[in-house]
Amino acid sequence: MSGWVRPVRDGWVARGGVPGPDVDEFAEPDRVIAALAAAGAERGSLLAVQHPHRTPTALASGFGLADALPIARTALAHLRANHYRRVHQVVAPYRVDGPDGTAHGLLCVVDPEAVGPDGLSRVRHTEEVYPNVVAERAAMLAGLGCATSAALLVPVEGGPVLTQLVDQTCADLGDPAVSIVDSGGRRHQLWLQGPGPRQDELIAWAQDQSLLVADGNHRVAAATAAGRGALLALITGGPRLRVGAIHRALVGTGLDAAELARRWRAAGLAVSQVSDPAPPLVPGVVVVLAGDTVLRVTLPDLGALEPEPRIDHGLVEQLLVREALGVDPDGPALRPLPAGRLPGPGVDAVLLLAPVPYADVLAVHAEGQRMPRKATYFTPKPHSGLLLADL
Repeated sequence: MSGWVRPVRDGWVARGGVPGPDVDEFAEPDRVIAALAAAGAERGSLLAVQHPHRTPTALASGFGLADALPIARTALAHLRANHYRRVHQVVAPYRVDGPDGTAHGLLCVVDPEAVGPDGLSRVRHTEEVYPNVVAERAAMLAGLGCATSAALLVPVEGGPVLTQLVDQTCADLGDPAVSIVDSGGRRHQLWLQGPGPRQDELIAWAQDQSLLVADGNHRVAAATAAGRGALLALITGGPRLRVGAIHRALVGTGLDAAELARRWRAAGLAVSQVSDPAPPLVPGVVVVLAGDTVLRVTLPDLGALEPEPRIDHGLVEQLLVREALGVDPDGPALRPLPAGRLPGPGVDAVLLLAPVPYADVLAVHAEGQRMPRKATYFTPKPHSGLLLADL
């Protein structure tokens, strides 16, 4: 079946787990570098495929990403030869269940530039992106010609129908092709559905949808920039997706709790010292952990000047970080920090923000706008490397 949602024409499915460190647990470059220094990681791990410029060889040679692409291609060839088997013209019904939610969906190839009859994009970004990250990932896609991880897309409508179709397909197919438990205790199961009426039914349903990017805005933008016309994606309506918080970490600024409080008060913000370090549950407040001190910052109501709904992340980056502290939120001194992740070394303070309500995500979409970048953390996500797609 041709169209903007397609099967994986040529791909590779894992025979068991994916060797090496779980790439989905790594975000900070220093942690990636440390993991790739382990014996065998440079040649025999998916982490080396996705971060070849952070391998010991690349660092010792001063390689940039373009120079390090041969390392990625060598690692990918080794993995495919030893830990994968070839598949053709398949979609992959997928289930992931764990402590942070449940998702049943369809792993397939999507054209990120597809436009519907209404003239609107079929795959709609929900957040702004970092241009340098998009450029790096686009270069990786173009250089490898293979997708190793999937974006998470959610239908604006019809999620329960997809869940029912996937569940029935999995029951009919029997045992999964892959079943693993990741480091966070989530069970990932993947089935392979070849050509035929059931595959046609699943793809036809997907092609009738408008899809929001729940996770992977950078991957979607990179697929477009790479000019491949193809994106590996898990389309899912849940049934129990969760939107977690993404906080912010100030790194290497030299600012302590007293100086942060002084500058924020000088900017007209209400700042108090509190004892409870728990993240806020509702928008409008930022809890700041700086050393042994806990600060509570109440975000101002900007009234008519502020679009509805308000997304705290944009106001925090502009008012608290750029204007009050003189720190460029686009630079290395401010990092996104998903809930549950350790902040790492060199962090001056962690700014804890409330999760964005899903209703607000939909409201921003309905207005034709985008969320601030790295504002939502949808879980559970598909596991990288279980299915590779030749692009």
